[in-house]
Amino acid sequence: MKTNGKIKLGVNMEYVRHHDKPFEWGVEKAAEIGYEYVEPMVHLGRELLSEAGYFHSVSMYDDPLWMKEVCDKHGIKISGLSAHTPLCKPEISVEYLKMAVRYASAMGVPVVNTDEGPKPLWTSKEMDYTLMKYTLTEASKMAERHGVAIGLEPHQQYSTTPAGLNSIYELVDSPSIGINFDTGNAFIGGRADIYDWLESVKENLVHFHAKDISMEQSSIRGKVTGVPVGCACGDGVVDWKRVIDIVKTTDREIVFSVECGTIDQAVRSFEYLSSLL
Repeated sequence: MKTNGKIKLGVNMEYVRHHDKPFEWGVEKAAEIGYEYVEPMVHLGRELLSEAGYFHSVSMYDDPLWMKEVCDKHGIKISGLSAHTPLCKPEISVEYLKMAVRYASAMGVPVVNTDEGPKPLWTSKEMDYTLMKYTLTEASKMAERHGVAIGLEPHQQYSTTPAGLNSIYELVDSPSIGINFDTGNAFIGGRADIYDWLESVKENLVHFHAKDISMEQSSIRGKVTGVPVGCACGDGVVDWKRVIDIVKTTDREIVFSVECGTIDQAVRSFEYLSSLL
């Protein structure tokens, strides 16, 4: 993905979550807005809303090439899979991440994104790090074979500071592990300057969540570790020109996957970020 610090625009499929629309509908709408990429969410097993066509998440029991065909039909590429899972709970996360890696590989998708997730109630920090190392070791071995990167995102109890995220990133020495920086989570955690933080991880970026935080949301800064979606990019507290200038100094192509909550916000995010690129 090294192509002279270029930034491409995509949208996380969360943008249709509150519209009760299925994956295919969301892909078509993303193409209509003008996005080049989408970031689908995948899950294990089956659940009612997706099967009924009221939710965008796709079961990994489905054929991955079907997902690719849907995107190809609308001229859309997949920047990465949203495969967030609790790394401290290997009984869930090991097989989930390994299946997500295989699913991504079958479509030629370069990244699987996750965060540390909520921890068990009964474990110590030392135990959590042992469990995360186990999970990431198992997942990274498969990711290396398949040529897929695992993007670690700042979210939850340990990764909302630069040192904390770095401590998880360094648990396993693998070329398959990188950073999926999330501007919104980095800001809302309230424990670091997000621009200095981005500068410190920019050479390890494999994906990017373009999440802005509204003034209303910013009132809970430092009280939570992340938010599910942000506002439209350009409507909140993030200085996007400064963010873009930092990412453009890397030697790679990075997709900005917009994380917002409505179609209108996705439209305004696309228009605003396009004006800056």
